Amino acid sequence: MLSDSTARDRNIARARLKFLENAELPAAIVPEGILNSWQRSKYLGIGTDEVVVPYQPDYDRESRLVRAATPVLDRLEQALTGSDASVIVTDRNGWVRDRRVGEKRLSAHLDRVHLAPGFNYAEQFVGTNGIGVALEERRPNVVLGTEHFNERLQGVSCAAAPIRNSVTGRVEGAMNLTCWNGPARPLMAALVQEAVEDIERVMYEFSSAHQRALLEAFQQVTHYGDRPVLCLGQDLVLANTAASARLTGDDHRLLHEAAAEFGHAPRTRREVRLTGGQHAVMRCRQVDSPAGAAGYLLELAFTDHPADRPDPRTRPGTRTEAGAAVGPWPLPGLVGTDPAWNAVSRTVSRCARARTPLLLHGEPGTGKATLVRAAHALTGAASAPVVVDAAVPGAADAGHDLPAALRAAPAGPGRVLVLRNVDAVPPEDEAAVAGALEAATAQGTWLVGTLQGALGVPEALRNRFLEVAEVPALRHRLADLPALVDCLLRRIGPGVECAPEAVAPLRRHDWPGNVRELSLVLSRAAAARRTYRIELGDLPPSLHSAGSRSLSVWEASERDTLVQALLEADGNKLLAAQRLGISRTTIYRKMRAYGITLPARG
Repeated sequence: MLSDSTARDRNIARARLKFLENAELPAAIVPEGILNSWQRSKYLGIGTDEVVVPYQPDYDRESRLVRAATPVLDRLEQALTGSDASVIVTDRNGWVRDRRVGEKRLSAHLDRVHLAPGFNYAEQFVGTNGIGVALEERRPNVVLGTEHFNERLQGVSCAAAPIRNSVTGRVEGAMNLTCWNGPARPLMAALVQEAVEDIERVMYEFSSAHQRALLEAFQQVTHYGDRPVLCLGQDLVLANTAASARLTGDDHRLLHEAAAEFGHAPRTRREVRLTGGQHAVMRCRQVDSPAGAAGYLLELAFTDHPADRPDPRTRPGTRTEAGAAVGPWPLPGLVGTDPAWNAVSRTVSRCARARTPLLLHGEPGTGKATLVRAAHALTGAASAPVVVDAAVPGAADAGHDLPAALRAAPAGPGRVLVLRNVDAVPPEDEAAVAGALEAATAQGTWLVGTLQGALGVPEALRNRFLEVAEVPALRHRLADLPALVDCLLRRIGPGVECAPEAVAPLRRHDWPGNVRELSLVLSRAAAARRTYRIELGDLPPSLHSAGSRSLSVWEASERDTLVQALLEADGNKLLAAQRLGISRTTIYRKMRAYGITLPARG
């Protein structure tokens, strides 16, 4: 007679085969978490009979996670000697960082399935397994024998739990216990959770040591002056008043990235462009603690005048002493809290309500027409704006010249007339166009002119607009990028997300086409994605390059090929070089030449 566990294993195995054959599963046979993972694995096209995972031999063996896990693993290794169990630690991305095994036969098996340091056991590569599910669902789980998606893993059972930073709550990695299938399986989850708590406690002690070192360094520097000072650690940001009044959270990220590049060179100065368009010269030194590198101490000097930033002590919607409103100014369907964006949003909204003729300028794709539509909708009007393009006068009404097209546009209260490319009005039509605009305004029509630059508008036409406002370029409001990405993805379709690591290349891009270009990139990436969210590999190769010069067709093709090879090798330069048939030295040289900025894999 079969034992309960053996009968269960066989039922799960039969259910798995039916699942792979697209047959309907018997109710309550497969645990919900396992079935969800099977569905994700099948959607990703994970193989069922061979383990193929990326390998990255070069990694930081002194990372905080590894250093915190080492004493716990040392203790467990002694307890596991001679047993058929193994303990494994991975980072947050599924890369195996350490492994301890109790007996040789299990060690050989784990080697055959590549469950060893340097390999990646994320669900997207291996399918259903303890490590992958724990990291994907951010909770402890147990995967027993036949519940594994890949048949080569079904001889073992595993329990895993995420390791969290107790200060920030962020998942830093996972602890996994793997053993041969057997009766001891119910105890696995409890053992793993105990080990996770031990690692988290050591990491907290490290954090405390780091924070004390950062606080001491910060107090020493700020004691002697009022220059802007910023202390950046993994879990802590310290800023004096002079720095906090000028910096946002995205500025902290940019400065941390810059500091990490030369934290060992305290006399080096570097100019960094911040998210609001201003520049800061930073002097940096690394701060060390008994637990290792704690972070960076930055002394800043701003090279331009403060932008019109809201006072962080003032609540949104209130007014400063000068009478200028601060805080976000949302319009229907639009997002953003950048001060310049808020300022133009307020101006457009005010002009829409008062029917004040407005000249709106900004680079192509910045959202001039979108702002006008949103502000018009905010007034409660039901009609859509009528757009006449001075560069293509026949677009509004084929066969008519520009003045006639303007006169033919519906006019009156509740109507909007938008004249695009005001600076393209032919000189011979200036008087007639000005007359048509004046007539529309007299009938209560809200008049808006748009163009790229504020200059170049003939005086006769400029006089028709009582206010002028500029829409900022996307590269000058990168603090709004995450919110813009979410907003644009909601327009693309429900359920589409952007992986956090895919946002970094978006931040580094200059976006010459502004929001319109961003929307196009996200649309194409969403169409090409292989999972429920946009990953690094779904972005176009040009976004992984920070080069400033124009490339020839051949150079662009070479850059794209190199980026694609690096993405397929998960950033492993040696593997990418082997696949391309070139040396690793050539890879590094080409990356520098093209400014390729793939994120480091942890």
